[in-house]
Amino acid sequence: MRKFFALVAAASLCAAQAAAHGHGHVSWQNDFSKVEIKTTKAAGNVYMLEGAGGNIGVIAGPDGLLIVDDQFAPLAEKIRAALKAINPGPLKFVLNTHWHFDHTGGNAAFGREGTLVAHANVRRRLAVGAKSVAGQAVPPAPKEALPVITYSEAVQLHFNGEEVRVVHFPAGHTDGDSVIFFTGSNVIHMGDDFFAGRFPFVDIDSGGSVEGLIRNVGQVIAQAPAGVKIIPGHGPLSSIEDLRTYHGMLQETTSLIRERMRQGKTLEQIKAEGLPEKWRTWGTGFINTDRWIETVHRSLSQAGGGGAKTGAAPRLFDRTRRGWRSTIPSLALAD
Repeated sequence: MRKFFALVAAASLCAAQAAAHGHGHVSWQNDFSKVEIKTTKAAGNVYMLEGAGGNIGVIAGPDGLLIVDDQFAPLAEKIRAALKAINPGPLKFVLNTHWHFDHTGGNAAFGREGTLVAHANVRRRLAVGAKSVAGQAVPPAPKEALPVITYSEAVQLHFNGEEVRVVHFPAGHTDGDSVIFFTGSNVIHMGDDFFAGRFPFVDIDSGGSVEGLIRNVGQVIAQAPAGVKIIPGHGPLSSIEDLRTYHGMLQETTSLIRERMRQGKTLEQIKAEGLPEKWRTWGTGFINTDRWIETVHRSLSQAGGGGAKTGAAPRLFDRTRRGWRSTIPSLALAD
């Protein structure tokens, strides 16, 4: 019964969360039969799957498959078919970038095949659920959907001859965000720390922070190797220039709203003034301009306008591709 409940819960959340993340593949009728899984090779042994909800990262090779996020349970068979087309080997690991159901809705299905790995806050939030995420109640996840390996800061997997570094970046999109670095293929999966070409959904009720997000994205940019390919949580396969543009949007719009707040303007006055024209298209998704202003205003207000004091993620590597330098725990899970 809990398995059935989890599947139904994931389905009921699909439209709201897909819309919240600027994803238009699923209607309010939750017709998963119309969803198609699109496969794009990122670089090296890494691929990106697009369907409904968050983008899935895949690394394939002689050891089998490792995936990053798993969208929704009703799409499990379509995702499996896409994985088999890449590599017929077994699924060994499932990494969760954060706890939202459009990224973890398939955990119960894929957790039977591969080991679930995530930050400790992901397991904690999945286990208890939430009163509201994007306007929808989230019930506790069943046991089989909970990560069985958790970490507080970072973990390193050795898989398919490649180092896969999983690093927690605190208080950005949520309090459990991880960024995945495929060091051999030179690919980074950002999860929902990166919405390509759109205003992001920042889940403040789940420990997220706009200023923390700005800091986290800036840290990734500062450490990213040359020529890196970036898988966003939502949107097309991207480059470091795309990420810089996104970071610039976050910085500029947040600074503008902060200055208006310091001038004593109300939220309604700030919304009435809007944002610069160059960011107009960024508000065409579910997170429109008004909602982005509301998000930034709330985040700054809770931080006292002075910025979130949330610490920093560890440094991973030098700026060149040749210089991936590990400073994080290693977990030898495969050769």
